Amino acid sequence: MRYRIISVGKIKEVFYLNGIKEYLKRLQPYTGIELVDGLEEKTNPRAGQSEIDRVLGREGERILKLVSDDDILVVLDIQGNTISSEAFAQLLEQWNLSGKPRVNLVIGGSHGLSQEVKKRANYRLSFSPMTFPHQMAVLMLSEQLYRGFKILKGEPYHK
Repeated sequence: MRYRIISVGKIKEVFYLNGIKEYLKRLQPYTGIELVDGLEEKTNPRAGQSEIDRVLGREGERILKLVSDDDILVVLDIQGNTISSEAFAQLLEQWNLSGKPRVNLVIGGSHGLSQEVKKRANYRLSFSPMTFPHQMAVLMLSEQLYRGFKILKGEPYHK
């Protein structure tokens, strides 16, 4: 199974990027993983809802072009399921045994994700009802993927 983290926003802050790279490196013995970022559409800070909908639509098209029909699509969504690290590890196990070629985990930009992307999703995951910067969410997701694989292998890391 291959995994791909898709971040609509670009990872710019060096401290986030270094942490993400570290977890992606640690994941290499367990799975193929890649990060795709920078799919964000430029918007006016005072954009109205119609402009935001247009932006989300364009970002959604970019995301869906990366995802094949056979792929699993997981979106991080504030209205998604909040689960424990152990439950997340069990999801990883299910996805690994699914026969699908890839799991795509998508983190939206400042306006979230388009309805088309949410409709296509096989699973909607939430870290919390709180809002986090997308860069932090990518770091947290990278760490949780690593933690999940360590849990599945019974290796020390998760306590």
